[in-house]
Amino acid sequence: MATEIAVKPLTAFSYVTFDVVGTLIDFEGAIKDGLAEIATREGRAIDGEAALSVYRDARYEPGASRFPDDLGRCYSRIAAAFDLPDTEEYRALMVARVGDARPFADSNAAMTRLKARYKLIAMTNARRWAFEKYEEKLGFPFWASFTTDDTGTEKPDPAFFHQVFDHVAKDGGSKDDILHSAQSQYHDIGISRALGMTNAWIQRRHAQQGYGGTIAPQAFTEPDYHFHALIDLAEAADAAFDA
Repeated sequence: MATEIAVKPLTAFSYVTFDVVGTLIDFEGAIKDGLAEIATREGRAIDGEAALSVYRDARYEPGASRFPDDLGRCYSRIAAAFDLPDTEEYRALMVARVGDARPFADSNAAMTRLKARYKLIAMTNARRWAFEKYEEKLGFPFWASFTTDDTGTEKPDPAFFHQVFDHVAKDGGSKDDILHSAQSQYHDIGISRALGMTNAWIQRRHAQQGYGGTIAPQAFTEPDYHFHALIDLAEAADAAFDA
C-alpha cells in the first residue's frame, strides 16, 4: 500500500535517511524472542505485546542507558511485571538478543534497490557497537551513519538531525535533497516535518494495534509518503525513476 500526498517526487532526492531500529531491524521481534527464551527456561509463558508496553515505559526514563544497553535495566521492570527471575544472566541475554536483532524480511532487497538511486544515511538511536552488527546484516548499504555515540543525543532531538544536515552540506546537498524514512511517529516523522523535511512513514506495525515498543506521539503527523513495508518505497522509487 502507498499513499502519496507529497508534491515533491521521489526523483527529486539525492539522499535517503533511515531510522534503523524498527524500520530496518526488527527489534520488537528480538525482544519477544529473548523473553520467550527466558520464559521457556522458567516453565512459564509471556505476552510479548504486553511486555513491549512495559519496555516502552521503562525505556524512556530520564538519564536511561542507550539502546540496546538499556535492555538490561528494562528487563528488570519486565521481570517484575511478569514474575520472571531478575538475574544478571537474563539481563545480559536480553542485551545480546537485541544487539543481534535481524533485519525485516524485505530490508536487504529494498536497501539494495534504494542504494542504486540514492546515497543512504543511517540515523539511529542505537549505540555504535550495535549499529555495526545491524549494518553488517543489512549488507553495508550506507554512505554515512550517525549513532547516539556520534551525535551525543537521541532523536527526536533536532540536534541529531542538524548534524546530518551539516554532513550533507559538506557533500554539496541540503535537507531539501533528503527523504527521511522511518517507522516511528515520535522519533522521526513528527520532528522531520517540523524541520521542513520530506518524509516517508514505513508503518511496520500496520497490522497490529498500538505503538509496541516505541513511544506514542503526542499528535499523529500525516506523512508525505506512507508505505506498509520498505520494499514498497523501493518499488515506488524504481517506478518514478524509470517512468
